[in-house]
Amino acid sequence: MLRQSLFALTALATATPALAAEVNIYSYRQPELIAPLTEAFTEKTGIKVNTVFLNKGMVERLKAEGKRSPADVVLTVDISRLAAIVDAGLTQPVISDSLKAHVPASLRDPDGQWYALSTRARIVYASKTRVKDGEVTTYEALTDPKWKGRICTRSGTHAYNVALTAAMIYHHGVEGAKKWLTGLKANLARKPQGNDRAQVKAIYAGECDISIGNTYYMGLMLKDPDQKAWADSVRIIFPTFENGGTHVNVSGVAMTKAAPNRENAKKLIEFLASPEGQQIYAQINNEYPVAPGTKPSDLVASWGSFTADDANLMKLARLRPQALKIIQEVDFDQ
Repeated sequence: MLRQSLFALTALATATPALAAEVNIYSYRQPELIAPLTEAFTEKTGIKVNTVFLNKGMVERLKAEGKRSPADVVLTVDISRLAAIVDAGLTQPVISDSLKAHVPASLRDPDGQWYALSTRARIVYASKTRVKDGEVTTYEALTDPKWKGRICTRSGTHAYNVALTAAMIYHHGVEGAKKWLTGLKANLARKPQGNDRAQVKAIYAGECDISIGNTYYMGLMLKDPDQKAWADSVRIIFPTFENGGTHVNVSGVAMTKAAPNRENAKKLIEFLASPEGQQIYAQINNEYPVAPGTKPSDLVASWGSFTADDANLMKLARLRPQALKIIQEVDFDQ
């Protein structure tokens, strides 16, 4: 795997604009998760797709490469990282009637700097045997003393929880969000640790009764023989904000400012947002497609429906520093 990654990095580093039949992606989403999409795009257009997976540091890398960057397109798994790339001046607008038709206005930058490709909800996983139907209704209610010692979550400083806290600031202000974090911390069954799936494992083991996580992890657990029992022990609940809907985040795409293969990059972005690309996305990633009329997979649909919160995603992204600050102030991870 390391040798393959090094080979891919070398291939991108030596790419030149003359190679007009290719397009280069820097991705926070692992290549195997987008391979069916890129393969379908290549089959349709004849344009080769080179993908480099970056676990972190995309902004720093793009800045260091500057105008010589081989990256044409960036893929991110949350709005805060996408906003950071845009705010750093590392993207360029993509104006397209196709994209306007396939990506709702609420899920794209008004100036065309980024487009959402899928959404996921930040929900509650609840024990089927220890939590009754209707017991969890809102995010705010997670501070109720009845949940003391019954909640598990990953680190408060992880991007997904920072985004949720930013949404709490959006709805209740800094002090309201700080009070919520303090109440949530008081109800934790253990120190925040692991990823979203680790929290469901803890519910299965009886360490807690509910956890906070993203919807798509249910699909990942059900496909893993070693984790299916964890998934079978819980059900998904879609809480809402008291004055809003269910918190959602997005995976998104943008064209880099230095893109050496701009036309190919535009074609790729249009394909990813098209009904054809969206259908593939929906099937492989257990997320909700953004293109109107494109249905989620049968598995995702079986989890139920929800009304997404209408908070502006870029506003939430720009509340991230405040959210991280209060997470640290309440010493959430301790």
